[in-house]
Amino acid sequence: MDFELPESHRALKNSLKDFCERKVKTQSREWDKDERFPAEVVRELGEMGVLGMLVSEEYGGAAMDSLAVAVAVEEIARYDGSLALTVASHNGLGTSHIRVFGNDAQKKKYLPKLASGEWLGAWGLTEPASGSDASGLKTTAVRKGDKWILNGAKMFITQGTVGHVFVILALTAPEKRQKGITAFILEKGTPGFSQRSIHGKLGMRSSDTAELVLEGVEVPDSQRLGEVDHGFIDTLKILDKGRITIGALAVGLGRGAIEESVRYARERTAFGQPIAEFQGLRWMFSDMKTEIDAARLLVHRAAWMADAGQTYTQAASQAKLFASEAAMRACNKAVQIHGGYGYTREFPVERYLRDAKLCEIGEGTSEIQRSVIAREIFKG
Repeated sequence: MDFELPESHRALKNSLKDFCERKVKTQSREWDKDERFPAEVVRELGEMGVLGMLVSEEYGGAAMDSLAVAVAVEEIARYDGSLALTVASHNGLGTSHIRVFGNDAQKKKYLPKLASGEWLGAWGLTEPASGSDASGLKTTAVRKGDKWILNGAKMFITQGTVGHVFVILALTAPEKRQKGITAFILEKGTPGFSQRSIHGKLGMRSSDTAELVLEGVEVPDSQRLGEVDHGFIDTLKILDKGRITIGALAVGLGRGAIEESVRYARERTAFGQPIAEFQGLRWMFSDMKTEIDAARLLVHRAAWMADAGQTYTQAASQAKLFASEAAMRACNKAVQIHGGYGYTREFPVERYLRDAKLCEIGEGTSEIQRSVIAREIFKG
């Protein structure tokens, strides 16, 4: 058993640390305050190969693995959860759905631009009335000859307005529920397809989020992604791997909260000594560090299992569940350690706390993860 990262992954981590110190750390607070998507920085990440980590070299990608994505997302999240979410969702959702289930023509058309960051990908599953119950979606796709007509709406879609390529899940056989869902590729600007920005979020404020509206959107059958009525089964595979990256994002936020708090505790004095000397706080740090390190191990184990071709549904849910809740505990304690300053925007820990909450909700809530884990325990 080897706990050391491969050299290529260590190099990726170090290059992202340097990049984030130079380009992200000094701007992330303003991005959050203004709810501004940092398009210029995202483009630079694309030039570094960070937006095509899972794409094969044939299509211009870096041909790395799930562990590399986890390492990258954690490193970025330590500085900015919103930017890490952009990287996680682009690599793991829309791009991966095309990468895994697309035909040769679709891969050739879309993957090079997605891998380079020239285009951003988005994934449309959640709807205004269906979140955890993803099979309850109401968007429909009706076949007419060699075309499909899509109608419906999607909600809380990451990269919803800045994305160029959208994977949309729609009912093609409503009577079959989850066994009657099909995926389609839509491009921004398709007639009848529009986006509405969502503002006023608690956290992840510089990650682009939108509602998608489909009104009589006509797409050729060549834009169908995967087999008819097989979209939900494919979706579950996409979600499993996405949960690993959200776990990594949570680890990065928790780690950032710890590092910022260590710095503060060494500098802040009370009763004639640095507050880092008080046993009560030192025990808080011990709990935070232990839980975040344990979360990282769960995330890396799930990534390793995925890369090894093993079944990893339970491992992915365990990683996301534990990491997201550990991050919330760590970030909450970080605010407490900072005292009144932690309740202001002067220090980043309040942003880490707001961002971490999404990790307990997105890609399946903590309650859904517990249900998945229990199902796997009692399977067979």
